Amino acid sequence: MPHDTNERPKLTPKGERTRSRILDEAARLMHERGVAGTRLDDVRAAARVSGSQLSHYFADKDELVQAVIDHQADTIVSNQRRADIGSADGLRAWRDLVISQAQSTGAKGGCPLGSLGGQLAETDAHARTLIAAGFDRWEAALSDGLRNLEESGRISTQIDSDALALTLLATLQGGLLLAQLHRDPRPIATAVDTFLQLAIENPHTQPCR
Repeated sequence: MPHDTNERPKLTPKGERTRSRILDEAARLMHERGVAGTRLDDVRAAARVSGSQLSHYFADKDELVQAVIDHQADTIVSNQRRADIGSADGLRAWRDLVISQAQSTGAKGGCPLGSLGGQLAETDAHARTLIAAGFDRWEAALSDGLRNLEESGRISTQIDSDALALTLLATLQGGLLLAQLHRDPRPIATAVDTFLQLAIENPHTQPCR
């Protein structure tokens, strides 16, 4: 069930830090173990808080899951915008970061947001809506960067930048899932590189490798 947290009193700086620590640990555990495999007691122990503290910040597990979804979406979108894929150098750096992250984890875990979608889309309508909204924000961040590349003549103008952004997002999700299943980062590397090879139009642009 959705929870309205707007009526909760404003937290003190210490309270914000405690809530943030709980959220960080919950996000980590749910990514590693899945939502169903993460108990509130697990989160409490990892965050080093009491049961009453945990319930003070999150009324129940549903509310915690919803907060984790927003947390993962916020993190991904913030990182995506900082990556600055609107420049050729930024696009190359972003490509390298995506691949290095998959390599560093042994391709485990998949996408922090996409994995939540796979677990919750068919069982929790509100969670599905939140995850979809997170993907919409991610797509918008990708679209902004690709539009800048298009305007500078660095990327194909044959396809609308919004359509390219959706295609890139779908490419990322499919590549990450296959990499997770095979425990091998090559699927995500191949998927992203192929997208970039097809989308980059300017023959003077250095390949994103």
